[in-house]
Amino acid sequence: MNSIKKSPTDEVGKRSYTNFSQLNGEHPFKTQVPGGRVEYKARYRKGGKVAFFNFELAKEMGLIAKNHPNSLTPDLEREILDTFSLTIINEYDLMNDIKFAEEDIFPNTFMATRYLQLQHPDKMGRTSGDGRTIWNGSVRNNGITWDVSSCGTGGTKLSPACNINKKFYQTGDPSVSYGCGLSEVAEGLETLFFSEVLGKNGFKTERVLAILEYDKGIGINVRANPNLIRPSHFFSHLRQGNLETLKQVADYYISRQVENKAWEVTSFKTTKEKYYYLASQMARSFAETAAKFENEYIFCWLDWDGDNILMDGGIIDYGSIRQFGLFHAEYRYDDVQRYSTTILEQRQKARYIVQCFIQIADFLTTKKKKSLSHFRTHPIMQSFDKHFIDSKNKNLLQKIGFKKKDQDHLLKNHLDKVTRFRKVFSYFERSKSKRGMYKVPDGINRDAIFCMRDILREFPQLYLTRLNTLSHEEFLEIIKSSYARKSDLKLTDIRKKQINRFQSHYLSLITALEKDFNISRTHLMLELTMRSSVINKCDRVTGDSITYIVQKVQKLRPKLTAHELFELSQQFASYQNLDPDQKLVVANSPERHKNIMQNLYSIVRECREGL
Repeated sequence: MNSIKKSPTDEVGKRSYTNFSQLNGEHPFKTQVPGGRVEYKARYRKGGKVAFFNFELAKEMGLIAKNHPNSLTPDLEREILDTFSLTIINEYDLMNDIKFAEEDIFPNTFMATRYLQLQHPDKMGRTSGDGRTIWNGSVRNNGITWDVSSCGTGGTKLSPACNINKKFYQTGDPSVSYGCGLSEVAEGLETLFFSEVLGKNGFKTERVLAILEYDKGIGINVRANPNLIRPSHFFSHLRQGNLETLKQVADYYISRQVENKAWEVTSFKTTKEKYYYLASQMARSFAETAAKFENEYIFCWLDWDGDNILMDGGIIDYGSIRQFGLFHAEYRYDDVQRYSTTILEQRQKARYIVQCFIQIADFLTTKKKKSLSHFRTHPIMQSFDKHFIDSKNKNLLQKIGFKKKDQDHLLKNHLDKVTRFRKVFSYFERSKSKRGMYKVPDGINRDAIFCMRDILREFPQLYLTRLNTLSHEEFLEIIKSSYARKSDLKLTDIRKKQINRFQSHYLSLITALEKDFNISRTHLMLELTMRSSVINKCDRVTGDSITYIVQKVQKLRPKLTAHELFELSQQFASYQNLDPDQKLVVANSPERHKNIMQNLYSIVRECREGL
């Protein structure tokens, strides 16, 4: 590798990749928050190849031209490798005086950021942060600044293994896993397929820009997002009472949000207004996020350290992310030393994170750190609670299939009807198997027994054909899942009443729109039938299906080019797009790709109710 990278020119037949040069280790966080990072020199890592490149994301970021073909040219592959194929020179290397060729050492340093992590013995954030990740830098395009980081670039002093065992590790040390500093191609593929699906369906998330591959399935996974700061970047300095660095992190983050126009505000009259605006934005974002996680059955392992999520509620760290097919509300991930939170507990964890940001706003304003309990009843906390319920109601109406104008009308004029339906919907959604708790491959669970997507999809079209409600037996036959045992499906008097309430409260929403807008019931039910068939499609991706899909893709990978893997990921994400207002574009794919996609669809179908 040359220390000074030479990008191709814009001559005929060649393309310019000069924006890659911005990803050279320099990042504004390094200078604006000097106490928030550890810096490392890095060396070029030989023997890599580009397994995947996200052409569409790269165009959005301005790394390649909009008219660049979705193919990996030799010049582009060289630029990707020259930019991202690196390994840090860590503490072990320095202590053991390991020598590296000067021409392989990058001129700039790369940072690993400090943040709070509950895995560390020190619960103050003094030893924790990016354990196997460095930040490559940032690029700006079309008014948006993007952060780029790479996972699998070597073990840092901030990894849990380093601090639990009180020793530095050589990158690749087989005696530790996470602490060895490496990543696997499979991790990148899992993040790729999952994040593209969730991104298409309105979730904020980091995205995979590139996957580099080395021997034995080892990889470097390059991720991008307009702002990769997490709540935990704040919490380490909050816990330590480090006012100066906490203010630097807050000012840095706020500046980026304003610069990216992610917030409606462009300036602040006072510093107090600025920091409380941050807390208010956190309340809104995390109320919406927690509500959406519940409605879409997303397990994200929110916890008090604010480590597994971005500041805007964006999803990161797909190693523990799951989307359940049913509301498996008692699933807990087993992380050896402890069990995770459940989906329902994520609301309280989100609330705690918001409370911490009110504490931060007060600390930065008054210069005195008050007890967290002091802010338990703060108006911003009340705002969180209200916005959570509002989001739950809106999400459910969207899930039924109502258009936005109908959602808004029902929420404004018939909130009592929406609330009654949500209550009975929740009764079925949260019904559990009599089997009780049991072990699953990566934790424990108690099965949900009813598939709410099925009844929301089937009810409007059945009602449309018969203009009458379903019998108790018919309703239960539609709603029962493969997890339901015979003992779970007894038609008790309570259950019969709930079936009646479900249908009557559903129809009361229809009646309200009929009267208020003078629209026929047939028209409304036909509209719901079409929209709900997309929103609640039978085959929806789950965490289990992603695991099996990655295994399948791994077997096929020797025959797949980076371009083909990109095309497959986009086709898969499009297939899982649940937006009824977006037309599905069917790509003209080779027959081989169609066969692969059919296999992936079969996996999704088989795992559709699972974890």
